[in-house]
Amino acid sequence: MVEVKRALRRVLLLAVLMAAMVPALHAQQPQTPPKPAEDEFVPISQLPPGEQLPAAPLLIAAYSVVWIAVAGYLFTIWKRLGKVEQEIADVSRRISQKAR
Repeated sequence: MVEVKRALRRVLLLAVLMAAMVPALHAQQPQTPPKPAEDEFVPISQLPPGEQLPAAPLLIAAYSVVWIAVAGYLFTIWKRLGKVEQEIADVSRRISQKAR
């Protein structure tokens, strides 16, 4: 038990020392100045054509996919409900025939 406590203390001490070294290591790394487009707003009219992406086609495609998925799901529910209604009708008919 004592050995486990000593090992935990060593691990904790090592973790604290490593955490204390992180800011010092970060300060030693040379910092490169960011590109103008990365740190400030650039209007879309000033972007090169390869970086302009209109949102309307993507939005329409996303809504189309969602509505097609919803319609497909509702169709499968409708078909399953029809099968269940048919089975209930069959069972009801069998029960009424056996009761006679």
